[in-house]
Amino acid sequence: MSLQDKLDAFRADFKAGKPPFNAPPEIHPVMERATAELIASGQAGRAIKAGDRAPHFNLKDQDGNDVSSAALLAKGPLVVTFYRGVWCPYCNIELQAINEVLPKIQAYGANVVAISPQSPVNSRKSVRTNELGFPVLSDANGQTGADFGLRFALPDYLVELYKNLKNDLPAFNNDASWTLPMPARYVIGQDGIVLYSEVNPDYTRRPDPSDMFPVLEKATANV
Repeated sequence: MSLQDKLDAFRADFKAGKPPFNAPPEIHPVMERATAELIASGQAGRAIKAGDRAPHFNLKDQDGNDVSSAALLAKGPLVVTFYRGVWCPYCNIELQAINEVLPKIQAYGANVVAISPQSPVNSRKSVRTNELGFPVLSDANGQTGADFGLRFALPDYLVELYKNLKNDLPAFNNDASWTLPMPARYVIGQDGIVLYSEVNPDYTRRPDPSDMFPVLEKATANV
């Protein structure tokens, strides 16, 4: 089953109000409105894309260690996935899918990091819950997401919905701004140039990890 098939199956259950979320039907039009507005804004088209130079970052991993893109790129190509947080089931499904193909990614000589605005405590929860074999980095105040052109502010009506659902982003992120990154995945070559990019303003849509393999194979062949 492809990653998108898994996401679609979850979405169908979520919209049907099935456990464990038991989502009330009135929330879906609100969430879909916010997604449609983000798509219409065109922000995804302005984000960092293939052919651009990737912004440098130096972030803390789930254990408080410094992780820099420069150090990782010195070892090989780098896969970077931006996600919303451990509270997002779509993101967890994606992280699990990437983890499943981690040995193949590593066989290309590449490293993987996930980046979210959540606090290190919640990054540790992401690693533990999803049994990840790669680090999860905390993007304090969402600055790296902003550097990649991914950070956006939630509209007021979605903030109110999240508050009603007890989805307290300021607590998850240790940041009062109510901002998130659009989900995105990048392959960055050792020269710092983005070789592959996929930005998803619709958080229910994610590319399959296998889409990266031809790019990683080519990047490895060029080393």
